[in-house]
Amino acid sequence: MNDDPWRPRKVVIVGAGAVGSTFAYALAQSGLADEITLRDANHELAMGQVLDLAHGQAFFPSVQIREAQVADYADARMIVITAGAKQRPCESRLDLLQRNVKIIHDIVDEIVLQKSPAVVLIVSNPVDILTYIAHKRSGWPRGRIIGSGTVLDSARFRHLLSQHCGVDVHNVHAYILGEHGDSEFAAWSMTNMAGMPIEQFCRLCLKCDDWQAARRKVADEVKHSAYHIIDYKGATWFAVGLALTQIAAAILRNQHGVFTVSSVLEGEFGLNGVSLGVPCILSRNGVERVLQITLPPDEQSALVKSAAILREAIEQLELAVTS
Repeated sequence: MNDDPWRPRKVVIVGAGAVGSTFAYALAQSGLADEITLRDANHELAMGQVLDLAHGQAFFPSVQIREAQVADYADARMIVITAGAKQRPCESRLDLLQRNVKIIHDIVDEIVLQKSPAVVLIVSNPVDILTYIAHKRSGWPRGRIIGSGTVLDSARFRHLLSQHCGVDVHNVHAYILGEHGDSEFAAWSMTNMAGMPIEQFCRLCLKCDDWQAARRKVADEVKHSAYHIIDYKGATWFAVGLALTQIAAAILRNQHGVFTVSSVLEGEFGLNGVSLGVPCILSRNGVERVLQITLPPDEQSALVKSAAILREAIEQLELAVTS
């Protein structure tokens, strides 16, 4: 994709619900985009969100905000898909997944038909499976179809470590890897406080009587964070909107930042035919490179287990489609 300075940084957001609109709100304030367009099957919802955002234009950097049409895919720099079906009463997870796959297929088909040069970011859940499905449907290089992965989970991890250790979150570097879901795991081998490996910090800190138990508690809290928020208010949208804005910054500004986005693996970590959260360098082309970090045996095993769970779900889905 050519970095044409006269070509606007247009972001198309597909899905104008809580996550899509919150991302649009955060993106508008960031000054990253020249043009933000929202698209939704519910035309009135999209128009309502557009007008509500547009009325605040006096209070954030100049940006054009309007409803998106299919033709907007043709010159978008980035397309963010938050659209997805909600589970119906008595509906199985597989049935719900099949409906969401149909939605993703339809959107991807429209994007490909417009010969879009954009990087496509999947946010809809289950994000890892839908990222793999979208990549397969598009026929594009894997780097241009990515998922939000465990970027938000990693932010939650950093927050909880910050609170527990009494260190500012900006000096905490930590990652959650694997599925954005129950099989995700904390990569303690990649965790440090101000450049100090977590083991060394814990030995000096003397804040925990049993720091191994404290680690397990923190990792468990990360895994269940979303469930707590959903119990409290029904869904999550603020933190994910901010996470998406950081991913957008890396792509729109060609920053080469490292994020644990969901990327289709082609032999990295010994895995193929699955998409899940691993450290990746993001640029204007999407995933520039998957960082194949050498993980200790327990973390490598956890990653393989997470991939196996996702691969099984993909196989069940493919079997249901062909039967």
